[in-house]
Amino acid sequence: MAVYLIGDVQGCDEALGRLLHTIDFSPSRDSLYLLGDLVNRGPDSQAVLRRLQALQGSAHCVLGNHDLHALAVAAGVRRPGRTDTLSTLLQAPERDALLDWLRQQPLALQAHGVLMVHAGVLPQWSAVDTLAHAAELQSVLRGPQATDFLAQMYGNDPARWDDALQGLPRLRVIVNALTRLRFCAADGTMEFDTKESADGAPAGFMPWFDVPGRHTAGDVVAFGHWSTLGWLDRPDVIALDSGCVWGGCLSALRLQANGQHELLQVRCPQAQTPGQTPQPNPV
Repeated sequence: MAVYLIGDVQGCDEALGRLLHTIDFSPSRDSLYLLGDLVNRGPDSQAVLRRLQALQGSAHCVLGNHDLHALAVAAGVRRPGRTDTLSTLLQAPERDALLDWLRQQPLALQAHGVLMVHAGVLPQWSAVDTLAHAAELQSVLRGPQATDFLAQMYGNDPARWDDALQGLPRLRVIVNALTRLRFCAADGTMEFDTKESADGAPAGFMPWFDVPGRHTAGDVVAFGHWSTLGWLDRPDVIALDSGCVWGGCLSALRLQANGQHELLQVRCPQAQTPGQTPQPNPV
């Protein structure tokens, strides 16, 4: 049995199909863990969801900011962005079934010794905390208040976690950390304006995984979201967004018990515009 982590697909179903062929994926034998942003910006979001839905039991996904954005647009509480490519998904005959399947996916997973999120983990959170807070948000998304939350989830405040937070402010910090985080300060204050690589941290901030004393320092954390960071493989951190939708690669990492993981990639020629750089995320 092989276990693979896969970075941001973002609607690039053709590349996903080639990647699964490259790794000789067998749903009866192997397991996939996709690190969020399954849809949007690429040409075939509905095909990605159909493919993953058909692999239930062998494909496991966490939600990313583009996935939540798609749910908000579908619910009518968010207008499509200029660079969105969600129209075929939203007009698909099985739209409701695909979106309901998407809405059921978790915000964090821990399996095979790896904590998986789309974007990041706040320094105050342990792995247990991260899974618990993700479950809080997951419960809302799966429940009758999902549309109300999606209408109010956008915003940068509060910018810092506090255990005393309740209601919408609490949920907003959780969703921002799990699906948008790149840089934060030593006290966990999040910064959302900067989309640069790790070397481009604004004054007073650093990549979330470099905060001294973060409570997940003893865990392996895998994430996507950060295409300008690209592939990163450290003993405690795995980053797998290699910019597929921007004409980069779609990446899969085969986990090995000895820690010598194997990276497999396929090229993704369907950049939105040749030479275009990643745009700000919609959430």
